[in-house]
Amino acid sequence: MHSQLGAAAGVAGPPLHFRDHGDYEELAVIGNGAYGTVYKARNVASDAVVAMKKVRVPFTEEGIPTSTMREIAMLKQLDQYEHPNIVRLLDICHGEKLRSEQRLTLYLIFEHVDQDLACYLERCPPPGLPPSRIKDMMFQILSGVDFLHSHRVVHRDLKPQNLLVTAAGVVKLADFGLAKSYDFDMRLTSVVVTLWYRSPEVLLGLSYSSALDLWSCGCIMAELFRRAPLFPGNSEGDQLNRIFEVVGTPRQEEWPERSSILWSSLVYRPPAPLVSLMPELCVPGEDLLKKLLKFDPEERILAREALRHPYFSEAGLVPAEPKPAGLGTGPQAS
Repeated sequence: MHSQLGAAAGVAGPPLHFRDHGDYEELAVIGNGAYGTVYKARNVASDAVVAMKKVRVPFTEEGIPTSTMREIAMLKQLDQYEHPNIVRLLDICHGEKLRSEQRLTLYLIFEHVDQDLACYLERCPPPGLPPSRIKDMMFQILSGVDFLHSHRVVHRDLKPQNLLVTAAGVVKLADFGLAKSYDFDMRLTSVVVTLWYRSPEVLLGLSYSSALDLWSCGCIMAELFRRAPLFPGNSEGDQLNRIFEVVGTPRQEEWPERSSILWSSLVYRPPAPLVSLMPELCVPGEDLLKKLLKFDPEERILAREALRHPYFSEAGLVPAEPKPAGLGTGPQAS
């Protein structure tokens, strides 16, 4: 059985066709996210193993809400580019429609990757990842982030658990449950971005932009070196304190006017030398990390700029030129 949902979402392209989820058999629960459960599943026809994200969405007399349709259409549109650092969306299926609860179950079928970056780091034997491997992984992560941002999509929940690592060492951005096409004055809900990877502007309740993903990239880069989170806060206030212990307390003139916290309530701290926290960090790597962890999002480096930073270019890593949809993006630089 197929279900056709037209272009009521206001997005270009043909109507979206949803198949029945009976084509897939659930094998095991992989994880639970803010917006749904992810299963390891099997395609009954091909026997291929996939990741199946089960999402319940509101259902009205008019059908699936426009916002949900836009989200799904965005996922399908991005998948046409076959970017090597973005997890592939293979299929979309519909499940039961609960009229009593006004909800419809959707199943997003993704390629299955055995481990995420958090598991990858846990399994890595001492003394940890070689600096060259960290550099390659960060280049791949930033390549995926640059691809999203170039299509006006902010991931909004970048963390090791949402980065998949294939057996061949390819890193793929996953879990776009919180992704959203961005405008110029977005405000975050409380569930967005796991606390340890949350940028200062989010913690202070300010409007945000794609720069919040770059802050998360900085946190992840530090974690690759340390094999432990850089800012493991246990509350929003503690999170800010831990951030300022490393990047330093902002000057009064740098403090945003609309912040939920007064600058006068802060304790002054000078910035800590990053190399003292990560002895294996090279000079170009330290410079890039500082630019990723800028307090002011306007001063934070862009993903496209980061890919051209000497930290990568001196190692021969050069960003690939964008390719038209459907042609893929070529092999990942190594």
